[in-house]
Amino acid sequence: FLKLNPNGRIPVIIDHSNNGFAVFESGAILLYLAEKTGKLIPKNYEEKSEVIQWLFFQMSAVGPMMGQANVFYRYFPENIPAAISRYQNESRRLLEVLDFRLGQSEWLGSKYSIADIANWPWVRQYDWSGISIEGLSNLQRWDKQMSNRPACQKGIDLPESSDAPRKIDKGIKVKNSTVTT
Repeated sequence: FLKLNPNGRIPVIIDHSNNGFAVFESGAILLYLAEKTGKLIPKNYEEKSEVIQWLFFQMSAVGPMMGQANVFYRYFPENIPAAISRYQNESRRLLEVLDFRLGQSEWLGSKYSIADIANWPWVRQYDWSGISIEGLSNLQRWDKQMSNRPACQKGIDLPESSDAPRKIDKGIKVKNSTVTT
């Protein structure tokens, strides 16, 4: 697996149509697939740059901060109020940045894009981190809009059963995707 991802973590995809080319890291995978398919990313350089900026915002800010908020709020063995407060407050600030952007545009870019796909899983889990989105009406609208998308609904429904982790561990075909270990 380390040949596919030197960091030894998921996600990783293997593009069998491109000589088994492996791509790791969520943002890199989204960008690779968008570029390869010509979907979910604008062709215009300014609009494309805008999408990439919001993608990187998730990778460098929303994901790491909300991830830490989750760890200290839910999982860390010791209760460290300063850490919980720090990460929840910074996560809330980042959600306010998204709310401001979504007050200017229906989507993070000019159209639905990989930027929305990357940010939404974190936004929809705000309460798991102990964060409120009260007063963030643009973010709430967008969250609802994203939640109603058929592809997002499919993602919410996974895993379909308690067998999914076992199936993934064994590299068994789950739906239309093969997970390699």
